[in-house]
Amino acid sequence: MAVTRSRSIDALYDAVADYDLVLTTDSPLSLALNRRLDRPRLGRFAATPRMLASGELNPQDDRSLFVRLVEETDLRYKHAAHLLENVLGCWEETGDIRAILDYERFDTAETRRVIAVIESAESAHRDLAEYRIEAGTSVAVIGEDRFTALDRSVLPADYDAIDPFVDDEFDLPPFHVFDDSTAIVDAVVDNVTPETAGDVAVVMDGGSEYPALVESAFEAAGIPFHGGPGFSDDEALRTYLRLLRTAQGDSRARVSDVRPILSHLGRAPSAVDDETFLHELDHEALRPLQAFCRTVDDHTFGQALTTFEEWGGRSLDAFREELRALGLHDERVTTDSVADLEFYLQTFDVPVDRDDAGVLLADATAAAYVDRPVVFHLGMDVDWTHRVLDRPWIDADETDEQYLREFQILLQNGQDRYYLVQETSAGQPVTPCLYFHDLLDGDLETFGDLPHVAHARRRTSDGETGFETAAVDVAPAEIETVSQSSLNTFLNCPRDYFFDAIVDTPDRDYFRKGTLFHDYAEFSVNHPDVVEDADRSELVDLMLAEMRPYVPDIELEPLATELEIGLDTIERFIADDPPTDREYSLYEQQEGDNVFADHFGTSIDSPITERWFEDPQLGGKGKVDLIHAPETLLDYKSGGRTSASTVVSRSDIQEISDDPDFQALLYLAHHRREFPDERLEFVFFHFLELVDDVVAGGSTGDSADAPARKPDLEDALVRITYHPTSFGTYAGSREAFDALCAGVAESNDRRKTLERLGYDAYASFFERHDVPATDDPDALLATAFATRFTEHAKSEVGDYVYVENGTKSALKTLLRIRGRNYFADELDAFEDFLDDQIDRINRYRASQFPVGEPNVDRVTHRDLIRTDD
Repeated sequence: MAVTRSRSIDALYDAVADYDLVLTTDSPLSLALNRRLDRPRLGRFAATPRMLASGELNPQDDRSLFVRLVEETDLRYKHAAHLLENVLGCWEETGDIRAILDYERFDTAETRRVIAVIESAESAHRDLAEYRIEAGTSVAVIGEDRFTALDRSVLPADYDAIDPFVDDEFDLPPFHVFDDSTAIVDAVVDNVTPETAGDVAVVMDGGSEYPALVESAFEAAGIPFHGGPGFSDDEALRTYLRLLRTAQGDSRARVSDVRPILSHLGRAPSAVDDETFLHELDHEALRPLQAFCRTVDDHTFGQALTTFEEWGGRSLDAFREELRALGLHDERVTTDSVADLEFYLQTFDVPVDRDDAGVLLADATAAAYVDRPVVFHLGMDVDWTHRVLDRPWIDADETDEQYLREFQILLQNGQDRYYLVQETSAGQPVTPCLYFHDLLDGDLETFGDLPHVAHARRRTSDGETGFETAAVDVAPAEIETVSQSSLNTFLNCPRDYFFDAIVDTPDRDYFRKGTLFHDYAEFSVNHPDVVEDADRSELVDLMLAEMRPYVPDIELEPLATELEIGLDTIERFIADDPPTDREYSLYEQQEGDNVFADHFGTSIDSPITERWFEDPQLGGKGKVDLIHAPETLLDYKSGGRTSASTVVSRSDIQEISDDPDFQALLYLAHHRREFPDERLEFVFFHFLELVDDVVAGGSTGDSADAPARKPDLEDALVRITYHPTSFGTYAGSREAFDALCAGVAESNDRRKTLERLGYDAYASFFERHDVPATDDPDALLATAFATRFTEHAKSEVGDYVYVENGTKSALKTLLRIRGRNYFADELDAFEDFLDDQIDRINRYRASQFPVGEPNVDRVTHRDLIRTDD
């Protein structure tokens, strides 16, 4: 790919070295030319017109005039900045400060006020309009087409125009395509040392992710750099602004909202508290911040800054002076004034003293020239395209053509130049800078359409990606047991399981609500007499007080209704079906807090509530909410009810579900060790399932005066039965036969067929035939097993249509029974499966946990996991 060849800075210097004065609109070019002077000279050699007229190295009229405007007018910051941009822009393009008034929609009272202030103020623009070059001065002008009318006003009648281009083509080197921005930055750092830093420049979009990545990478590598972070990029300044926004904003800010502030001040609480409302958390480190937020309206900006400086142990003197210049230092902090201050810092460049040693970090849209022998161009995407303002005094086509010429110059800077880009980002194609489309004949969608070299992710010498590692001669500790929740996480995403072990997860409102209901259920079993005598509103208020740190005020009233109904549902269940109180040898009590026990000053000592087991032989561990009876385990659920078949399907070990759940399977596998060869049951009690029915007043169709019927508790229960036999044995049992004969409304043909067949003939068939291992009804009916069963029934009952229909219905019903129950062979297989998973975990603990192919909606630590690994 070729572009028009531009002259190098050295070639331009050779062309203009004999002139008295060289003018260009590119400030970095003027500085570069001055650096090449080989003999002393009086006055300036190279300058921009504004530098020449003002005598300043970096004149910034927009900022100084903006400060003057907000001092002398009542214009809001954004309006003042908009008007200033228009007036100065039109003045530059036309050479007349009042030319903007020739455009009807811009001829307003506010515009005239701005003009009046600018005319009365000293500025580089006014200096430029009045400046004249001394007669007899030989003048060279580089890039005359970039001179505005105001720039041209200083030019003498006679001068020489120097074209920055030559009549030749320049072949661009190939683009280097990387997988991601981190790989690009790694490539730059790998090729720069502290000793060579002064020879290197990095050009990138100042608003992209690259500046922060490059700066942090250079800092970590000890490589000096300059030209990057500006005044408003100071972390302390940004934290101060965040503090003011938080204090002036929503009083229900959460700890996570202020964690950057707390981290900067070195007083951050545990991440477990992230979802807690700031003003509801009793934490010593938070009290100064809480007090500041409550009284922020009484602070001036200066007083707030003093407080912040005392907290952080660092003075922000330059920022304090900026507050004084804006007239904000002694003003009260308000929402509008904070917004104005943020707008000012985002819009205007405040000068900072900086060392000019090291790598030069340059903004791709700030200038065309970069005076370094080695130049890295990063990103080069659509954000490298200049924005052309839609103003009547601007010729958009001409301006865009000028920007295209500057872009071609920018591409040719340096003796060695490297274009480091991405073809895709976050799964989406990266659009190259639009100027490439103008330069290239043909379609261009991604950098893959240009000559390029693809680079795989950088690896260290040992073949691993990421940080450097050092060998540690310590054998990793192996685990013997895993909980059902950890198993579910591991099977969905092994790396998510790993992060669960090392990263704190914040408490959330639904976690806290569930815990409170569990506490109440446990307390109700331990102290039914206290519950019976307790004032229900007192219990609800106690729970609301615990939930208040997590729930907005507007949600407290409906939450109170939900809590009251949930408590009533739990109380009804325990009263209607009291649990059996007895000891169990394979469970133990685990110490833990209970809000209700603490409130009433009682203890929790029942042998059937919140019982812990850890079974290395099985490989499982967990906590049973309630051992309701010797043969029944119960788990309280605050979420929506599902079906028994869904529970069973989500615990399939052959085809792992996108939403795996092995709780019932794991707990039953352990409980059958306490009661071998017994029929067991696991019950999910979805105690909030009935809330809508209760709120609606019970069943429809009742008269208005009739008392509302309470919903059936069975609608909140999901029961899964464990049969201590294989499914094949169960299928031929009296229990299975009776179950198939039930449900007359569902299939009269099935009942009629089986009753006439009789249990003995039914059982004899299953003794001689094995049930196929399938969960697909159509596949089952297509087997020889199904054909033989129908033939057997016909030989015993007769060759009738209802017999054929009845046998098909019986087999499909058997399959449904299998799909909502567990059997001994399934639990046996699960125990082997559990052993295999623990072996996998221990292997990964000794190496690395892979990402796998997770259901990302179920990943907890989504921000820490790359799914393209």
